[in-house]
Amino acid sequence: MEGLIIYIKAFLVGGLFCVIGQVLIDHTKLTPARILTSYVVAGVILSALGLYQPLADWAGAGACVPLTGFGHNLAKGIREAVAKDGLLGAFTGGFTAASAGLCAAVFFGLLVSLIFKPKDKGK
Repeated sequence: MEGLIIYIKAFLVGGLFCVIGQVLIDHTKLTPARILTSYVVAGVILSALGLYQPLADWAGAGACVPLTGFGHNLAKGIREAVAKDGLLGAFTGGFTAASAGLCAAVFFGLLVSLIFKPKDKGK
């Protein structure tokens, strides 16, 4: 039963992020790119205020997988690197913390582009 609760919490929080994004798409003139960027910035801000880590602890993947989780990961990496390396950590910490996700995105994007051939969108 406890495992089911974990999935429900992740679904609710991840679903709420999706609902907010869909409402923004439907009822504002914001482009999807601006909404996605806003999600990353919101994750950074909420992390800086100390509000995102409790959400991530409670919701698990529902808070860590979306773009807000990416922003939280960047902020956390910068915070740790600044504590360790000083000012230089402000420039390197985000890349270090997010390097696995960034490398996976580039690798799988390349892999998919090699496997599938693009098609014209029809005339």
